[in-house]
Order: sequence, then structure tokens, then C-alpha cells
Amino acid sequence: MYIDGVFSGGGIKGLALIGALQAIEEKGFVFRRVAGTSAGAILSSFIVAGYSSKELVSMLEELNADNLLDRRSRFIPFSLTKWLSLYWKMGLYKGDKLERWLYNKLKQRGIITFGDIPEHSLRIVASDLTNGRILVLPDDLPQYGIDPATFFISKAVRMSCSLPYFFEPVRLKSVRQTSLIVDGGVLSNFPIWLFDDERKPKVRPVLGVNLVTAEECEPSKKEIHNAIGLFGALFETMKDAHDARYISKRHAQNIIFIPVDQQGIIDFQLTEERKQQLVLLGKLRAEAFLQQWSY
Repeated sequence: MYIDGVFSGGGIKGLALIGALQAIEEKGFVFRRVAGTSAGAILSSFIVAGYSSKELVSMLEELNADNLLDRRSRFIPFSLTKWLSLYWKMGLYKGDKLERWLYNKLKQRGIITFGDIPEHSLRIVASDLTNGRILVLPDDLPQYGIDPATFFISKAVRMSCSLPYFFEPVRLKSVRQTSLIVDGGVLSNFPIWLFDDERKPKVRPVLGVNLVTAEECEPSKKEIHNAIGLFGALFETMKDAHDARYISKRHAQNIIFIPVDQQGIIDFQLTEERKQQLVLLGKLRAEAFLQQWSY
């Protein structure tokens, strides 16, 4: 049965999404359109490229700091390099290595640009800080004077994964200006609204897979006692408010919620055992949901 899918961000904890994909495939569902943010954008691009969950599990050993993070040259002490990188480059890592890895994986399946895949089959969410708006790729590229058919999918996914202060922002050049693009999770970490327009009848069922913290499963008030707590609450509210309002409005009967620990989302030193645990968690949660999903 054909369905559409939406996958949330979650950093390295996005490995749980692979487990969910395993359960979805075993149920016989096939994606016609997919969308995602950050880790969800990576998975969505691989689904469109034709990778199966089994093939993605075999890639787990490649998901480490050596393969995905750019190590800057150390002509000066590391601690000073770190702060200079944050100040001048606005990120500890460039993100080039991640993009090359994505490019090579997609190229192995004959896919480089959005022109190589069916129209509307893939949508990726990033955040345009310069213009203060959600950026949906490839849909919004013409507004920047860019032909979507020529734009690298690996570049779009890298934009969606550019976690502020961890990866450098991506500079998207247009005729009028250069825009700074960062992680889509800043503005919409779970963009299920892309395939769920209440003004139009659904073409096919839409299934979402959303990585959440235990606190999000059981919402609680934030304790704010100082400026640091205020900043944290401000960022979390900004990140989650848009999606939370939409989910509450449309209900949650089509969303698989997978609770993960928010700590360590950028920990690329996970053991192979921990990676497998995350995959299994996603699979078990998805299996339980799909047993009672009324699509």
C-alpha cells in the first residue's frame, strides 16, 4: 500500500527512525512522497534513493565522527581554535564531510539533484535565518533564483542538518543576497503539515515518525530561574511551538512517537551496541503503533 511519510529531526538519535522504517516495510507500506528535517531529511533522501532499512542498518558503522565531522587544522591550541571557530565561522565543524558522505551515498543510486527524482517525492525543511522563514526544499528555491532541478540533494540535506553552533550555517547565494541557512529543527522539527492540508482531500494516508523526549510525551511546565534557563526555554518553545500547535489541531492518530533521551543528540561516538538499541527502540515502537493504525 502506498503512503506518504514525514520524519522528524533528532540528531544521532535519528537512528531510531531506521528501526521504525523496518517495521513500516515489514507491514508492506511503500512511500510515494517523503519529507523530513535534519536526521529525518537524511532518512527521507535515502528512501527516495531506494535504500532499504536493511541497507541503512549496514551503514551504522559509518556514522561516526571520523566519517562525518571536519576536523580543523590545529596551528593554534584546540581550546582557542574552538572559540575562534564559533565566533568567526559560527560553527565548530564545517559540514563539508557530512555533505560529501551524503553525496556519495546518493550518487551510488544515480541521484545527485532534485531533477533526478520524481517531482514532489522529496521535501526537506531548513531554516533561513537571514529572512526569518522556514525554507522548504526544493519548493522554495525559485524564490532564490535557483532551478530546483540543478540543486544537489546532498546540499539540501546538509542545510537541514546544520545544527546551530555545531555545524557552520550554509550560505545560499541568490541574485539579491546571501542567506544563512541552518537546521530545519529551529523552526519546524516535525513538518507533517507539508502533507496534511485540511483544505485538500488526502491523496493517500500520511504517516509521521516523531522523535520526542519523555517530557514531550507528558508535557510539563518549564522551571526558569536564571538567564540560562530563560534561553533554554526560549529556544525549546521556538523550536516546538509551530509543530505542537499543528499536531494538537490535527490529532496524533497518524504519528508514531518514539521517546528518546535528548542528551547526546550530537554524540557521534556512540557504541555499536547503543546504535543497535536505538534502531530496536524505533522498530518496537513502530510495530506497536502499526498494529492498531486505522488509516
